[in-house]
Amino acid sequence: MKFTRLILACAVVLVPIQARAQQATIFPFLRSMVSARMAGLGGSTVSMPNDPSNVVLNPAVLPTLEHRKIAGTFIKYALDINAGYATYNQEIEDVGTFAVTASFTSYGAFDRANHEGIVTGTFGASDVVLGVSFARELDTLITYGVTAKVLHSSLDDMASTAIALDAGLLFRFPASRTNLGVSVINIGTQLSTYDGTSDALPLDMRLGVNHRLRGLPLLVNVSLNHLTDDVPSFFDRFLNFSVGGELYLGKVIQVRVGYDNATRNTSGVNVATQLTGLSAGIGIALPSLDFDYALSSIGASVLLHRVSVAVRIEE
Repeated sequence: MKFTRLILACAVVLVPIQARAQQATIFPFLRSMVSARMAGLGGSTVSMPNDPSNVVLNPAVLPTLEHRKIAGTFIKYALDINAGYATYNQEIEDVGTFAVTASFTSYGAFDRANHEGIVTGTFGASDVVLGVSFARELDTLITYGVTAKVLHSSLDDMASTAIALDAGLLFRFPASRTNLGVSVINIGTQLSTYDGTSDALPLDMRLGVNHRLRGLPLLVNVSLNHLTDDVPSFFDRFLNFSVGGELYLGKVIQVRVGYDNATRNTSGVNVATQLTGLSAGIGIALPSLDFDYALSSIGASVLLHRVSVAVRIEE
């Protein structure tokens, strides 16, 4: 019971003194949307059940997974920056549901030059995250979950390592075709630093609703994100919202569109006539295979491509 109360407290209480200006944190890659489905819906999926990749936003979704799956995503960023993500989930009877996750970001190769500007070689930079998640039902309609993860970031011959926890709750209301999710992610600290100065991790609290309309094959997601950000006023927290819709065309095809207002607000360019913050995607759901693609705009000339594949493992 003490453990359960701790999860509840972490997930539903916003502690103002822990707020940080997120732009000043280390490991900013933790804020990236992982799967193509998540990106296609604008990152509004904190309350989305039955999606193995969604464990990175809310580990409480694990008990809602209908099948054991291996899921992976490839992300093509700007220039030669690439990233990958993989997860595997397994239910253990009378214990709970576990998942292991791994993600990797490569920033490509950079020229090394001396003080005279002469190129003497190259060096690289990368980020790695490894996580283990556990979740189970609190009762038939409420699930809770936690994730412990290790983070490692390297630049040339320098590196920084950190540990972090995620915690979440998922409330399901089948009669109204609605789910409510809340999570706190990236609660942690650095174990080693680049230059001896410790930086805060990108602490994030999310609250969202997932609702399937009646009479229309449309799944709607709405969430408030980055609720722990240090902002000028209380109401500015609500500007970090995202919305997404998933339209079902038969039993196989899903078309998605999303919008992330935080992405639009933090863009460093004039986006008055641009599509920054908007995303779109498509999904194909087969009996043993799910395929998803998403295209996201984060600036006037920057488009991100994500491809995800999830394979069902027969019991």
